[in-house]
Amino acid sequence: MNNQRVLMTAVGSYLPANVVTNEVLSSFVDTDDAWIRRRTGIAQRHLVAEGETTADLACNAAAKALANAGLTGDDIDIIIIATTTPDNTFPSTATKLQHMIEAKDAIAFDIQAVCAGFVYALDIADAMLQSGRGRRALVVGAESFSKLLDWEDRTTCVLFGDGAGAVVLELADDAGDWGICSSVLHSDGAYRDILYVDGGPSSNVSVGHVRMEGKEVFRHAVEKLASVMDEALSAANMQARDIDWLVPHQANVRIIDAMQKKMDLPSDRVVRTVEQHANTSAASIPLALSAAVDDGRIKNGDVLAMEAIGGGLVWGAALVKFGRPS
Repeated sequence: MNNQRVLMTAVGSYLPANVVTNEVLSSFVDTDDAWIRRRTGIAQRHLVAEGETTADLACNAAAKALANAGLTGDDIDIIIIATTTPDNTFPSTATKLQHMIEAKDAIAFDIQAVCAGFVYALDIADAMLQSGRGRRALVVGAESFSKLLDWEDRTTCVLFGDGAGAVVLELADDAGDWGICSSVLHSDGAYRDILYVDGGPSSNVSVGHVRMEGKEVFRHAVEKLASVMDEALSAANMQARDIDWLVPHQANVRIIDAMQKKMDLPSDRVVRTVEQHANTSAASIPLALSAAVDDGRIKNGDVLAMEAIGGGLVWGAALVKFGRPS
């Protein structure tokens, strides 16, 4: 019997060269290294250079993913960029990336689900490939999140960084249990006021800044991520012990630790990059995934659990058996 599945065959990432440590940040923000580490686990973040755009970040990450897959832009049928910081209101950053990598025949569009954007984009790409819209997709999480920060608000500006990560998805026949095993998405606009940006074209014609009620966000994150992971495991007919790696959204080390405890995973089976990257929103999961693939921790055939929550509120989880059958 034909078993058509969407495989995740390659990853790539890019971080801006400009590294800002907590010590450097404390020179112009009323904060200090100990305060940031204690509350978040963050030690540094990467920030875009003057003139460096979200499309530039996405292009660098996409180029590495394509090279790792042995593909070019011509091989891609669908491009989805998850971003909250597009280069322009329109056109989409994805169409800019399409031109940059010469993916002339690809469908290209952005989605906006903030920190859960990569999980949302993964689900959409899976559905599109399964429905026959193409054979290969490029899914990118890319953010210049520093552009949304109020550098006088130490409760938010210390949390975020910039970067991009990309994955190549390929539709395969007779793939067994490989590829995307399940994905579950949720949203609840009743909580939009606990994490949002106070600007937008139709509200006040401004970019705006991030505003957050940290304690409330933390409470919802722990509760909702645990619940949606249970749903994703159930949908895939798996249990937590079947997971090789938890690759979570890198928002706060305390949330990551709570998920590790919930899933009863050993610490060395959880990918943590929040200390080096801070919260890169939609880029967070693919950046962490790429780091663990590059250093050899994640190997072909490993089962990955990914989860994220962001403003909206929106949240989701996905399970993937990484790579391709040999």
